Amino acid sequence: MAGFEKYEDAAVYRLNDKQALIFTLDLITPIVDDPYTFGQIAATNALSDVFAMGANPLMALNIVCFPENRLDDLKLILKGGAKKVAEAGALLVGGHTIKDKEPKYGLAVMGLIHPQDIIYNDTPQEGDLLILTKPLGTGILST
Repeated sequence: MAGFEKYEDAAVYRLNDKQALIFTLDLITPIVDDPYTFGQIAATNALSDVFAMGANPLMALNIVCFPENRLDDLKLILKGGAKKVAEAGALLVGGHTIKDKEPKYGLAVMGLIHPQDIIYNDTPQEGDLLILTKPLGTGILST
């Protein structure tokens, strides 16, 4: 239903007339010094792609690139991410780790939605209510 042609942050796969899967993957580098907070931010960033399309997240997989000499930080990052996945009502069901010089963390997230309820980038109409959770430009400034 949605992929590259709609320029969405997530893919949509229709299962039947009443259910569609939303699937996304997001991975970022640290934007704060605290590992636990970074894990929360990265997880929220990935989960937000599913929420933005109107879906409820079902499950997530960790994706981690990390140096071997900072495993204590990695534990805190994963703990922060797991907290946000649990708060979203989803299950954290595994993941994959790659050795890398620079830390990176994110999630692959799958959500479920009724196909008629999907919110696409081109769905909003003039007069719709826009809710901002942070000032405009925060994402650009943090990267």
